[in-house]
Formats: sequence, structure tokens, C-alpha cells
Amino acid sequence: MRRLLYVVWLVAFGLGLWGVAERLLFGHRLAGYGSYVVWGLWVAIYIYMSGLSAGAFLLSSLVYVFRLERLERVGKLALFVAFVALLGGLLAIWFDLGRMERFYRVYTSPNFQSMMAWMIWLYTAYFVVLLGEAYLALRPDLVRWSRDPNRSPGQRTLARWLTLGRASLAPEVLERERRALQVLATVGVPLAVAFSGGVGALFATVSAKMYWHQAIVPILFLTGAVVSGGGLLTALAAFAWPQRDAEHRELVALLGRMLLLVVVGYVLLEWAEFSIPLWYGTSPEGHLVRLALFGPYWWVFWILHVGLGTLLPVLLLVLRPKDPTAVGWAGLLVAGTFVTVRLNVVIPAQVEPALRGLEQAFTGPRLVFHYFPTTHEWLVASFVVATTAALLWLGARLLPLMETEVAR
Repeated sequence: MRRLLYVVWLVAFGLGLWGVAERLLFGHRLAGYGSYVVWGLWVAIYIYMSGLSAGAFLLSSLVYVFRLERLERVGKLALFVAFVALLGGLLAIWFDLGRMERFYRVYTSPNFQSMMAWMIWLYTAYFVVLLGEAYLALRPDLVRWSRDPNRSPGQRTLARWLTLGRASLAPEVLERERRALQVLATVGVPLAVAFSGGVGALFATVSAKMYWHQAIVPILFLTGAVVSGGGLLTALAAFAWPQRDAEHRELVALLGRMLLLVVVGYVLLEWAEFSIPLWYGTSPEGHLVRLALFGPYWWVFWILHVGLGTLLPVLLLVLRPKDPTAVGWAGLLVAGTFVTVRLNVVIPAQVEPALRGLEQAFTGPRLVFHYFPTTHEWLVASFVVATTAALLWLGARLLPLMETEVAR
């Protein structure tokens, strides 16, 4: 099974490199979006991965802010997942930029009346806090690894470098770092909430798109982040944990119960989002909701999201709540299919002409109100996903993310 996964990764990464080369050589000419549908697959992946990051981080706050000891063993893994997912999301949106080399301009000449500028600055603050947290959480175990003769020379050397020269394990030093970690985690919670809800606010403030222009959208983004991030963390804890014992089974069962709770909560919010405009069928966004639910891509919502991403995981979590394999598959299905939710946010709002008859007034290959990702877009997306997966794998191999001993 592991060899098969390596082969799949090599194929995905190799094809992804081809897509990246096309993106650098031909710009946006091979993409399927245009002047009317301006956001596509890469934007959906961006908001999906930034949600994974925020969700994993908020779960880590249960450990480092609220001191929930039953989740303490998964705290470092949650921080690393948050870090890697954030990098993947930023990589995806970087490919979507028209002039990729000008990304720094949001720092040198920001427009703080733009929600997007606020988001980038929030990402930066969150990234700094996340790095500080990860260092403080990992340093004691890195010191132990650097002194462990059972580790390879390369692992010991890397661990020694990552401690930044701070090798003390004195109780007073550990206690001081624990307090600093709690402070950083406390600061990080509102940052994660702000940038995750802020992505939703970016969509909700586009008043010309009634499908997005709803007060519930930022709440859905925040809740969806916890659902997808929780699903990914549950899957990693179930399948990647090195020590399969009674404590591991209890940890996975607890994560499964939490995942079930947030999935049900998200379903209730999603019902509120869709049922209100559909009730009388006269609201401006009602036909766009019907398009997402019953249009040409109905299967994205009903089969991938509702069937594989909601009903099947709920059944697994209800019928086999103490089976780590079943709970892990439930988490993987929730996290893996949640990108369809993001696609159903990004695409439907853009397929409605702003003016009646606009689609006939001007015609051309880029002047269309329908969209499906091209092969080129899928290839670039493959590179983003493969790169993110590789970073997660390297972290699991080279960092003490799943150490059972907790430094106190």
C-alpha cells in the first residue's frame, strides 16, 4: 500500500511540474476562466487549504490555550498541519495571480480599504505566531532527539539546528516556554478566526453577487474550516500514529466524536443557507442555489459532498465510533471532499450575467458564463496537493510531531 502511495505521489508531482511549467510559460492562457468567471479551481483550493490551516490551529488551541489534556498528544501535529496547509493555500493563490512576481506590493503599498489587503496582513501575523508556537512546542522534543543515540546522525543534526542553540531542559526553562506558548496560542486564536472568517467576508462583501452577499457566509467559512481541519487531523491521527495502543484508540475516538459534532453543526448551517432562498423561490440568489444543487454539476453537491463527505462519514462515526480505521476513513472523507464545498461557493455566483443579455452582447472564448477546470488547471492543482502532502510526510519523518512524551 505504501509503495502504491509513493507511485501515486510521483505521478501527481511529475504531472504537476508540467502544469507549473505551462503556467510560467503561458500565463493564464491555458486556464478555463475569463473576463466573466474570474475565479476558478485555484481559488477554491486556496480557500480550502486556508480553512484546513485555521481549523487545525483552532483545534490545537484546545491543547495550548484551554489545556485539554486528552488532546495533548495531538497538539504538535495540529500546529504542523496548520503551517503546511497555510503554505499550500498561499501557493495555490500565488498561481492565480496575474503578475505573480508583484505579490510583495500588498506590503509596500497596501490599500487597507480592501478586505484582501487585511487578509494578507492577517495571514502574515498568523504565520509569525504559528512559527513561534511550533518552535516552543517542538523544542523540548528536538533537544531529546538531538541527544538520542537511536536516532540517525542526520535526524540528530537537524534536531540540533532547529533548536536554534537552546538546549536546556531545566524545569524553569520549560515552564517559562509553556507560559509563552500559551500566550502565543491565545493571540493566535483571534487571528485564525479573523483570517478564516475574513476570507468569507471577502466573498460576502461583494454586493454584486447575491449568492455570496449573505451574513451567514463568514460563519460558514469559519465552521467549514473546523470541519475540514478536524477531519484531516483525525485521519492523520488514525493512520499515521506510530504507536497503536489503548491511548491511541481513545484519542482517535475522541477526535471522532468531536468531528461528528462539528459536521452535524455545519449541516444545520448549510440547511439554513440553502433552505431560506429556496422556500418561496423568489429570492435573487434562489436560482443560483438551484443551479448548485440541481444543475449540470449536481453530483458535486449530492454525491461528493452529501454522500461521500457527510452521510458516509456520519454513519462510520455513529456505527463504529471506537474503531480507529473507521474513524480515520470518516475524517479522510470529510477532509478530502470538502473542496467540493469550496467549489460550490466560488463558481455558481459567477455564472450569472450582471446585466440581462450580456452573454449575447459580447462573445468570445473568454466571454462565457460557464466554467469547468481545464487540464492545465488540474495539473497545477496536482502540484499544490503533492507539494503539501510531501511537506506533511517530511514533517512526520523528520520532526517529533507524534512523540508520546509530553514536556511539562
